[in-house]
Order: sequence, then structure tokens, then C-alpha cells
Amino acid sequence: MIKPLRKAVFPVGGLGTRFLPVTKAMPKEMLPIVDRPLIQYAVDEAIEAGIEQMIFVTGRGKSAIEDHFDIAFELEATMTGRGKSLEMLDATRLKPGAVAYVRQQEPMGLGHAVWCARDIVGDEPFAVLLADDFMVGQPGCLKQMVEAYNKTGGNLICAEEVPDDQTHRYGIITPGARDGSLTEVTGLVEKPAPGTAPSNLSVIGRYILQPEVMRVLEGQEAGAGGEIQLTDAMARMIGDQPFHGVTFQGTRYDCGDKAGFIQANIAVALERADIGPAVKAFLDAR
Repeated sequence: MIKPLRKAVFPVGGLGTRFLPVTKAMPKEMLPIVDRPLIQYAVDEAIEAGIEQMIFVTGRGKSAIEDHFDIAFELEATMTGRGKSLEMLDATRLKPGAVAYVRQQEPMGLGHAVWCARDIVGDEPFAVLLADDFMVGQPGCLKQMVEAYNKTGGNLICAEEVPDDQTHRYGIITPGARDGSLTEVTGLVEKPAPGTAPSNLSVIGRYILQPEVMRVLEGQEAGAGGEIQLTDAMARMIGDQPFHGVTFQGTRYDCGDKAGFIQANIAVALERADIGPAVKAFLDAR
């Protein structure tokens, strides 16, 4: 029996050093794509996929994320008093009990961040969403993965083909049988040395994992970069449970990279009826 997916973990404790100095006082997950922060897009994607509980693994200086998903009484009272609609704030109000926060006290890697949520996840499958990977598609990336999960069960990761000269930057899949957008995962390697990658299918920041991964992470040793890598823990589960990669039908923007972040802003702006024409005119005039 395939257990339904109800919980999602958002690792948001990173320092965001690639975006300094703006991230000195603002979480990188609050960087805006036009007028909504990256973390809002990720949460909206999770809700679309049927997720009921959001689990944020935070760190010091991340209180802005908690404030964003809370009710801002002063702001809302002022807007209401001025006759302004609160509709634009609707998505920032999560249902009571639908959000939980746990702190990652040391930046020890993605695997460690996920492990910090173990007591809230409990004995249920869960999703992991990295807000840095901004996914644009219909339906959303996680919903595409949930549709596959409901057929296969087990563990699923989002997969994307990358150029051969970039495989050393990603976790890479050793592929087995393929069926459309679904690829059997027979092995995983984190950031392989140039020229040694088993394929060009990279692991992107969306995962559906079984709770057993928490027990693997419990004793996981540091891997690439001296951090506890989620990829290493997942690799140890291959063969024990079904494991597949789902190639996302849509566009991914790497918003952990400055160029990717700007590209995402431009792409979203161009699709907006309110500002798209002005942005296009500006670009055309350059």
C-alpha cells in the first residue's frame, strides 16, 4: 500500500553567501521573483500537490520566513481601513497547524537539515523542496512527481539533463530502465569528478522520500564538501525500495546563482500582463 504524501520539508537554514551582502540581513529564500519570495513559490507548489503540513528547517536570522507566513495584524488593519483588498496576502496565510519550524543549529549540509525534521515527519513519506530551484510548469513540479509516486511508490527525485561539463556540480543518476519521463535509479553519486559521471541526469531540488531515510541519515558520515549529503543517504536505499527519477516537464531556474535569479525575474515579468509589456519594451531597446 502506498502511503499518501502529506508533509513537505523546506531546508531554509543556509547562509546564502553567494548573494552577499543582501543576504546578510535577509534570508536568501525571501529574495523576490518580481513581487513574491522564492519560498512562497515553493510553498504554493507544495499546496498544489496536496501537501497539508509545511516543515521549515530554519537557522539564525531566518525569522522573516516565519513572519511572512503569519498574519500581519497592523498591515492588514491599515489596508482594510484604507479600503484596500487583502487578496494579495491570501497565499501567505497558512492554515493553523499547517506549518512547523525546527532549527538546524549548525550548517552541516542538506542531509543534516532534512534529518533535523525527523520527529515532525514521523513514520510518513515526505517531500523535500529547495526554494533555490525555481520550477515553472503546469502542473507544478511536485504535482508531476506525486502523480508518478502514486503509481510507483518508494522514493522519487526530480531529474534534469545537464551539459556533460557541468555534471561535477550536481548529484548524478546512474539510470536503469526508462519509461517516458520516469527513469529507474540504480545508483547515485554526489558531484562526481569531471569525466567520471555515469550519466548527464542530475538530481534537482525536489524529492519524495520514505521515512527510512531518516534512519540512514542518523549515522551518515560527511561526504562531498565535508557535509552530510542527502544524495549519499538516498544511494544507500537503492535496492531496498523502488527508486525513480522524474524528468520535470517545464523550466528550471537556478536561483542560487545570480544569473539564474535575474533570468527567472525577467521570464516571470514578461509573462505578467501588468508589467510584461514595459519590461519587453525595455529589453527590446537595449
